[in-house]
Amino acid sequence: MFIQQTKQNVRMDYRLNYHLMAEVGWMNDPNGFIQYNGEFHLFYQHYPYKPVWGPMHWGHAVSRDLVKWEFLPIALAPDEAFDRDGCFSGSAIEKDGKLVLMYTGHVVTGPDTDQDYKQSQGIAISDDGVNFTKWGNNPVIGYDDIPEEISKKDFRDPKMFVRNGQYYIVLGSNDAKGNGLIILYRSDNLKQWTYVNVIAASGGQLGDNWECPDLFQLDDKDVLMLSPQRMPAQGEAYRNLHSTMSIIGKLDLATGLFHAEQYAPIDHGFDYYAPQTTQDDNGRRIVIAWMDMWESEMPTQEDHGWAGAMSLPREVLLIDGRIVYRPLKEIERYRSEVYSIHDFILDGTQEMDTRGDSYELQVVFEADQASEFGVKLRTGAGKNGLEETVLSYDIKTGLLIFNRDLSGIGPGGERKAFVPLQDGRLSLRIFVDKCSVEVFANDGEVVMTGRIYPSADSQGINVFSEGTSRVVSFEKWDIR
Repeated sequence: MFIQQTKQNVRMDYRLNYHLMAEVGWMNDPNGFIQYNGEFHLFYQHYPYKPVWGPMHWGHAVSRDLVKWEFLPIALAPDEAFDRDGCFSGSAIEKDGKLVLMYTGHVVTGPDTDQDYKQSQGIAISDDGVNFTKWGNNPVIGYDDIPEEISKKDFRDPKMFVRNGQYYIVLGSNDAKGNGLIILYRSDNLKQWTYVNVIAASGGQLGDNWECPDLFQLDDKDVLMLSPQRMPAQGEAYRNLHSTMSIIGKLDLATGLFHAEQYAPIDHGFDYYAPQTTQDDNGRRIVIAWMDMWESEMPTQEDHGWAGAMSLPREVLLIDGRIVYRPLKEIERYRSEVYSIHDFILDGTQEMDTRGDSYELQVVFEADQASEFGVKLRTGAGKNGLEETVLSYDIKTGLLIFNRDLSGIGPGGERKAFVPLQDGRLSLRIFVDKCSVEVFANDGEVVMTGRIYPSADSQGINVFSEGTSRVVSFEKWDIR
């Protein structure tokens, strides 16, 4: 009732057109991502009463195509002894035709809410995918079920999966000594769980706490995704306070150990956290994440009535031994008003004869004699002067650079990622949606995501080059 009464007060300035947001209030981590009875269900961490983090609920939306979403009633609220201060992140699975959620119950135990708390795991069950009943004997993994070497506070974000007819979960935690780790539990029925092992740990170099793990099979490999907190930067990678990482390897169920072969950032931009995956009926592995970042300024919190959004869903593929991420085909159904121009020489800056604030752009550059080239998005004269979001490519270093220092209000900064040219060319597929930019370079080899907050009239698009380059193709579609 509160949501229905207050959502008309939400300001529309930066509301996205083709990304999922909460109707009102706060949104963070995606939860319970699953295809169930022909629809995609996505739950999310939600505080409906203010656009700030508060006692966590589970918001709920469904979609047929992962682009347009319909909101359903809140699925979980903190109302039990074990979850009284928040229903934290978790996952969903189908069992005997029912939809089962598993989530972390959060309890504050002292005056310092950032330090004094404990966490356990509970389940909730639904016959219709809409109305959920918490199991009467929650928690299913209680405080006494946490091994001695594991943090008694940070014990959260269960992600369920099935192997060899048994249920498993991976959980995020740490060893209380500055090392993030992932724990594995096993069950026959989702209600009684047995600890297996610590499957992976940071070793002091990969963050002091690991959140939101996900483990799945991709071709003949296992992939472990996680969100390491306070991970030191490695060159230009992992530059955010909290990061996301994928690890390719193999899970040994007998020992409960994950044998890692290689790891890499999932997204090289500013705003991408807590990714969660599902597999659809066509066998695609699809990932979606919170398109914001902790302890980063969010201008819509001020007086807009909302904060937080989800990224575009992306297909996860293993190609030539590395993971690539590509937009789903479904987004192409929403293209309109195409603008297309091909094969022109560029030396300096050229303003394109098209504008917009919600669109898909595909541009292919050929480096030729240029030392740098790129595209400027959401350009215009803002209240405080020139506004532009710049994607540039440095020939000497091979770095793709995402700069939002002049993107309007909100945080600035720069992120860089190494992207080798392919036959002297760079291909960029860019999605702009009011206050978000998602860049897929060279068919998903590198992805960069960031939030921007330009003035409404800053809708120009420029291409530029220092030295001569060639624009092989420039194609733009509005998306609504």
